[in-house]
Amino acid sequence: MMDNKMIVEGSLQKVDGGFAFLGRLPYYRGLGLSMIEDIMVSVDGVAIPRENIRFSVRGKTYTLDQMETVYDDRWNFGEKALIIALKDDGLSPGEHKIEFAVRNRVSYLPFVPTTKDSKNLALAA
Repeated sequence: MMDNKMIVEGSLQKVDGGFAFLGRLPYYRGLGLSMIEDIMVSVDGVAIPRENIRFSVRGKTYTLDQMETVYDDRWNFGEKALIIALKDDGLSPGEHKIEFAVRNRVSYLPFVPTTKDSKNLALAA
């Protein structure tokens, strides 16, 4: 339902040690960060290791392991979080296929949903 809105168009950027883009939560309500089970990112078909992904919202940046015990911060509906992927060789300027998946835990669902989006985004020189 909201999967095609997860990756924010035109948000791909270089950051120290890799690249980043803006992502939205694929759930109609906000969630506490400890309820985000996993975030997966791949670029041009190559998966970024979990330990190389960072999540940043409202000026705070977390590793995915740290998020497991963050009970006092949220990812709100519609809020754009910065998804950071550490990649030694960075990305070359031009178009890249970004794939983004979020697995979250919702107390009333008998399963753990994973929602995915992919977009071709251009990285400026």
